Amino acid sequence: MSKVHVKTGDTVILLTGKYEDKFNGKGDRKTGKVVQVSPKEGKVIVEGINMITKHIKPTRMGEKGGIVKTEAPVYASKVQLVCPECGKPTRVGHVIEDGKKFRTCKKCGKSFE
Repeated sequence: MSKVHVKTGDTVILLTGKYEDKFNGKGDRKTGKVVQVSPKEGKVIVEGINMITKHIKPTRMGEKGGIVKTEAPVYASKVQLVCPECGKPTRVGHVIEDGKKFRTCKKCGKSFE
């Protein structure tokens, strides 16, 4: 099992891909909340990012089929955590206090969990 630097519920920013604004540079990157983490594959599902359309067939009598929009997984290396304290995209550091391990922001230095 490999580790992923983000957890479910974290706010992340997308670093690369079709949601980055090519004309304005880094200013208009998409942010979203992590819905699901898959450490085995090294992927995360982010709310509102990498939307795909799926064709759903009705499985039971009376159930409707059709086209449904849903989020697809993206590689965890393509997202970066947004610090809840300073609001900037940052790398994650770790510090141990009173026998507990906390994640810290590399920019402002504050710990969060």
